[in-house]
Amino acid sequence: MSATNADLSALADRYIALWNETDAGRRRRLIAETFTETARYRDPMLSGDGPDGIDAMVAAVQTQYPAYRFHRTGAVDAHHQSFRFTWELRAEGQPPFVAGVDIGEIADDGRLQAITGFFDHLAQAA
Repeated sequence: MSATNADLSALADRYIALWNETDAGRRRRLIAETFTETARYRDPMLSGDGPDGIDAMVAAVQTQYPAYRFHRTGAVDAHHQSFRFTWELRAEGQPPFVAGVDIGEIADDGRLQAITGFFDHLAQAA
């Protein structure tokens, strides 16, 4: 793989965009552009396998937190077939509800084979 920083930043931004896309058809297209058919996602609270599992997971988060959006908060750092970036989930004008770092494994075709997420901050429920 010889992805540039710009390529990886675009991949990270597309990944964030799919989390925010509420139109199911557009979200499925973003997932297909971003993830391989055998991709997997894991974080402390969620997991999804393949495009269908990832789509179901994203839709569930959107249903539970409809006023919240994901934002990439830092530069992409990469080496070999891996990259990482920081992000947060927040409602407009509010402090982050969740913030963390995602580490991705990049397939030879430039799409994501896996994402592993870690939470740095998780707000307490009111």
